[in-house]
Amino acid sequence: MATLSFEQVKGLSAQEQSQLQELAEVFQRHQIQNTLKEKYYEGHVTLSDVNIGIALPQGLNNLSVGCSWGQKAVDVLASRSMFDGFVGRGNLEGVSALVEDNRLLSEYAKACREELKYGCVFATLSADAEIRCKIRFHSPVSAAALWNGEKGRIECGLAIIATEPDQQHQGTWKPSIVNFYTDTAVIVLRDQSGRWKAQRFPHKMGRPLMEPMIWNATGSKPFGRSRLKLPVRCLIDDYIRIVANATIALEFDTTPQKYLLGVTDEQYDAIMSDKFKQYVGSVLAATTNPETGDNPVFGQLAQGSLAPHVEKLRMTATQFSAATGLTVTDVGVVNDANPTSSDAILAQSQTLVLMAQQLNASNGAALRTIILMAQAIANNATLEDLTDEQLDIMAHFKNPAMPSVAVTADAAIKIASSRPEFSGTDTFLEMIGFDQADIRRIKEQEQRVRGQKLLVEVENEDIGEDVG
Repeated sequence: MATLSFEQVKGLSAQEQSQLQELAEVFQRHQIQNTLKEKYYEGHVTLSDVNIGIALPQGLNNLSVGCSWGQKAVDVLASRSMFDGFVGRGNLEGVSALVEDNRLLSEYAKACREELKYGCVFATLSADAEIRCKIRFHSPVSAAALWNGEKGRIECGLAIIATEPDQQHQGTWKPSIVNFYTDTAVIVLRDQSGRWKAQRFPHKMGRPLMEPMIWNATGSKPFGRSRLKLPVRCLIDDYIRIVANATIALEFDTTPQKYLLGVTDEQYDAIMSDKFKQYVGSVLAATTNPETGDNPVFGQLAQGSLAPHVEKLRMTATQFSAATGLTVTDVGVVNDANPTSSDAILAQSQTLVLMAQQLNASNGAALRTIILMAQAIANNATLEDLTDEQLDIMAHFKNPAMPSVAVTADAAIKIASSRPEFSGTDTFLEMIGFDQADIRRIKEQEQRVRGQKLLVEVENEDIGEDVG
């Protein structure tokens, strides 16, 4: 992408101009690292990127070695963060409409992957005539923000909304529309013949209409840290080198080195003229050397072994598992021992479950802020104007431990035995294995059965009255 830079933009205050330029610098500064993380996530790391030039000849740099560890590190954790909507004590029809219109459940799944890949992802909000409030997610590849430590939130931010081909740099794209988010307005910047024109849309939220979802934040890194940090990338590099070495070793093992001593010049020329034919031939014949009187001696050098490569791969996989919280099975290492019990498998994934719980807690707080601002925008109000019912809302996630249906169904039945009303709730049906589509069908059919029973009772009463 072309360099993002803003010269003096007409219509901005001095403070806004300073903030915008600082945002552009922050955005540009992180693009190299963001491109590197995308490269490791997609598995596009080549042998030339990791070859240290000792065991692997430079001529083999074009050898392709596929590695999905980067994608595994992100996707396995993201798959355990299953956003299931919002819950609260009041009427959630308005909230449900916002969630459905913005496809928030599916968009969250994509945003969660971006969050873990880069360390954070940004949600932006804007008023919309059709769905009242539009919610969109932007990765750091297309957005940037400044952090306000005193307020504990974003100070300001920008998001690239649209791009167009860059005529000066063939094959690249440049931003054409950029949204600039401040405490008082959303400022839409449009590129018009190389100059940016600002259009201001004031709001009364009192904070930018931009909220981050952050993974593994620290005091020095308020926007979090990527799952593909340097130690993890180094282990992926190690994996690629090991597989490359093993592949080359296998090539030599397939065609072991053979030797034939004491042959005549004519026999030597015949062998060298077609070495492959001599290798694959089932019979190798040679006469006594007339000059020395010795019979030719045939031999074969000892074959190499793949065992050291396999052991090194196991060691690297174990280190990767420890660094990411994945089980060694997740990274493709099969245990040669007896099959592991379900309890042992659950114990191995406990670290990943704890990480998912941490991810759900931080993202749940961000999603609550997002939906509160969405309700305020939809009602043309401020956060202070929201009712207690609108404020009493929280994000709900499915159990990251992903227990089996048999386990959850058994727990649901035990709960229902002590709390009979629980058996009539949607939660009970979810725990015994039904999804929302099934629950809706079940409730509709139950209502139809109740209506049919009521109709039969009314008819019987009418027949009884007629008989009497």
